[in-house]
Amino acid sequence: MRSAPPRGTRPSMTATCPPPPWHLRGTLHASLWWVRADRLPSWTLPPGVRPLRLARRRAVVTFWVDYRPGGTLAYRELLVALAVRRGWSVGACAVEAWVDDPRSLAGGRALWGIPKHSATFVFDRPAPALLTTTVRTSRPAPEHPRPAWPVAALHRPLVRLPGRLRVRARLFQPALPERPYPCEVPLSLTGTAWLTRTRLRTAPGAPLDYLTGLRPLATCSLRDFRFTIAPAEPSRTA
Repeated sequence: MRSAPPRGTRPSMTATCPPPPWHLRGTLHASLWWVRADRLPSWTLPPGVRPLRLARRRAVVTFWVDYRPGGTLAYRELLVALAVRRGWSVGACAVEAWVDDPRSLAGGRALWGIPKHSATFVFDRPAPALLTTTVRTSRPAPEHPRPAWPVAALHRPLVRLPGRLRVRARLFQPALPERPYPCEVPLSLTGTAWLTRTRLRTAPGAPLDYLTGLRPLATCSLRDFRFTIAPAEPSRTA
């Protein structure tokens, strides 16, 4: 088994972040989960934004990302997005995120209102077809005041899809102390897509503990992706 050492230093909110847009590249694993609303934390959403729902369930997407050199920044991230709507517009709200780079942490909060926290990552590759991702938060976040247990996922690529997947989406982000007003964030993503099987391991009190015992509805991996995060726009009224 080959272990990649943690990358980055402990994030500081005084770190200087690159201006937007950010053009990023790398590999990601995205999983869609249908989760009962009573299992989820009480995440703050922008005014006028509501979760997409199917009966009592909500759509949650987890992203394990390895941003590689050649883009604006190189770092690792675990991000949780809640599928939402504002009027007839459908998008997502990034409700939790952990990164191992101080510039990404500072930029995510100040530029786009994404609640990023500090973490350490290890990506293991026990075989060419497998990738294990592990995260340990460096310090308990306010949402998770109990001890920061590690969270791990095993991603097994199954079938490569033809062509390159192209996605355009929009984040609806609430106010944070670093960005004291709601905003919208245009996103564009393209990459080589694989259907993937993901298994998650977490523990009570750890990030993603609300997914304990669940299986994702679907998982997709993107290799050699190109991802652009545009400058934030003022939030509009639904």
